[in-house]
Amino acid sequence: MRYEYGVADKSDTRETLAMIPQWIIEKKRDGKALEKEEIRAFINGYAADEIPDYQMSALAMAIYLQGMTYEETAVLTNVMMNSGNLVDTSSVTRPKADKHSTGGIGDKVSLILAPLVACCGIGVPMISGRGLGITGGTLDKMESIAGYRTDLSEQEFVKVVRDCGCSIIGQTAELAPADKKLYALRDVTATVPSIPLITASIMCKKMAEGIDVLVLDVKYGSGAFMKTLDDARKLAWSMVNTGSAMGKKVVAVLTGMDEPLGCEVGNALEVKESIECLGGNGAEDLMEVTLALSAQMLLLTNIAKDEESALSMLKEKIESGAALEKFKEMVGLHGGDISMIDDPSKLPEAEIANPLLSPAEGTVVAVDAGAVGRAALLLGAGRVKTSDKVDHAVGISSLAKIGMRVSKGDTLAIIHARDTVKMEEAGKMIAKAFKITHTASAPSPRIKEIVR
Repeated sequence: MRYEYGVADKSDTRETLAMIPQWIIEKKRDGKALEKEEIRAFINGYAADEIPDYQMSALAMAIYLQGMTYEETAVLTNVMMNSGNLVDTSSVTRPKADKHSTGGIGDKVSLILAPLVACCGIGVPMISGRGLGITGGTLDKMESIAGYRTDLSEQEFVKVVRDCGCSIIGQTAELAPADKKLYALRDVTATVPSIPLITASIMCKKMAEGIDVLVLDVKYGSGAFMKTLDDARKLAWSMVNTGSAMGKKVVAVLTGMDEPLGCEVGNALEVKESIECLGGNGAEDLMEVTLALSAQMLLLTNIAKDEESALSMLKEKIESGAALEKFKEMVGLHGGDISMIDDPSKLPEAEIANPLLSPAEGTVVAVDAGAVGRAALLLGAGRVKTSDKVDHAVGISSLAKIGMRVSKGDTLAIIHARDTVKMEEAGKMIAKAFKITHTASAPSPRIKEIVR
């Protein structure tokens, strides 16, 4: 029997009544699992403006308080995915894979990973987002490159993946519109931090890309949405089980985000660091995460038989220069100025570049990612609200890393700003982010767990 909102076979009054929105809200409020058709009727009704915001808010709060089973979450994801168009990648003959990060400070992994794995024979149709709050967005970083288009049509998007193996664009209006509408509502009803709702929001867009494989980077710590390993683990399992229920191969890698990833934070600065990584000169922790996620893609697509051979293949693509050339090819196909890749000094630069000096001798034992992210936001590298414009040039570079030995007066970071007032305010925040002691401290591995 096919259900629409509030509609069923009129010969069965009981089934018709079961679709009444307040009954569905009541059922979830009382901690009961919803049937597939109840979820479908409610979400489709909301997407069609037949269920008002106040009833969707009530259901979202009930889900926030009572949770959902993996089966319910998979159904919710599937319904939201099918609320719009699905990307047709059937013309891409390569195995198709994507990666998603739950967000962090200095996280530019996508810019490195997409061309790197494309060199190994994987198609990467990557639909990314913009930064909001203290976490940066992949699209904002790519738009630091003059002319780079993140608004390709679906046909252009698929053609770029087919021609060069990877493409990074933004979400189209036709992709999972129910998610867009529900997310805006969650943002103003205090229901954002719900694992089933987070899972459905992330997975519905990724599953709509026409991929075979998804690798998730689930971050936790001061600079991440999830603050504890336990919460990150719960979200990882939710997304892995949901993806598996939808017939996809999904792996989640749990990574630490108490310290910024790499040495640069800010859009153009992170593009520069990505170019350095693709050229073989990347920060150790950034490459640790990038290679771990990339290796999982090669394993899930059966391009590599084990982790050792996967890492060997990936490192060869960097050493040979193939990965950097692939990035240039993708940028060119998107209309971007590839001379900025050859000469990163052409990327946007702020008028002020002021060093933050160490107040003492010792070892860096902590760099609070959240504090660095807030400083970058203050400088203009991120958005307070979605309508804000980002400044691609500002940010923080040359961040000292945990375990680094410093003398008094050494540079801990360089602040890139448009004016001295913001530079000084950001400098105070960043100074508090660093902890320097006389006790030696080695950085802990970024990769904490892998959830399969």
